[in-house]
Amino acid sequence: TPGVVILALKIAVAAVTVLLVASLVALAAGRPKWHGRINTIFFTLTAITVLGFEGVIRFLQPDLTAGFTPEQREALTIHLSFSIPAAVMLPAMLVTGRRELKTLHKLLAVLFLILWTGTFVTGIFFLPHTFEPMS
Repeated sequence: TPGVVILALKIAVAAVTVLLVASLVALAAGRPKWHGRINTIFFTLTAITVLGFEGVIRFLQPDLTAGFTPEQREALTIHLSFSIPAAVMLPAMLVTGRRELKTLHKLLAVLFLILWTGTFVTGIFFLPHTFEPMS
């Protein structure tokens, strides 16, 4: 149901955000290998989540969001305007980190953190906490 999709999306955003914070803590603690390992898990889980949601919404149940109110649809659109660019950046982040292209990696990291902050805020606070389909 749409309500389950929104709840699952909120849980996924919260869970991978915990991993992102853990990777930044590892980096601040001078543990760049742990930073990379945690980010690899972050990348993998985020990719699985994005592909899973896309698969459900595009192929299995394309009319799943048809019952969204205009406000719910707008909240989802705003969320996706942050989360899609962030997800697109993930492979570049992974490659620049693994190849130790530090200057480029740091630049991408700043942009990614801005996008992820938007993803988190819109995913947790803007998307509805309950779902009531349109009448």
